[in-house]
Amino acid sequence: MKKIRVRFLLFVYEKTQKLYRTYFKKKKRQWQFTEKQLLEFREDSLGRKLGEFYKKHGFSMIPKMENHDVHHLITGCGTNFEDEIAMQYLLLGNGKINAHLLAAILLGTLLLPEYIKIYMKAYRKGRHMRAFHEWDFEGLLWQDFQHLKDFIQQKETVVLH
Repeated sequence: MKKIRVRFLLFVYEKTQKLYRTYFKKKKRQWQFTEKQLLEFREDSLGRKLGEFYKKHGFSMIPKMENHDVHHLITGCGTNFEDEIAMQYLLLGNGKINAHLLAAILLGTLLLPEYIKIYMKAYRKGRHMRAFHEWDFEGLLWQDFQHLKDFIQQKETVVLH
């Protein structure tokens, strides 16, 4: 039964993704890097980690959706459907709100209610993180990934004097 629900979610996602990019990402421009170029960044950089993410999962960059993929890295959320819904809850907790996010949460919760505890945990995690949902991560691709992740998750970083 879960397989049918996930298939339906996939169908809805495929039908709405282009509309989302067209109407919600109107002013956003596509990043100026390819997956291959990201792999040429310094080993511990956000850019390199993102390139490795694409390679590991066999994904391609979707124009205007690159920040979404960084959100996976920063939050540690996986890429299966229950994790995608959990990430939407996390982003809601982080302060992001739009019709697409609310629709994803509503539909995901209705179709995969057995993950509600995971969703609520993700929401609480998002509330405790620095607000990052509006950041443009393209300009941060050179930054040390772990330091950036720790900063967003409000963890103390070791400073050597």
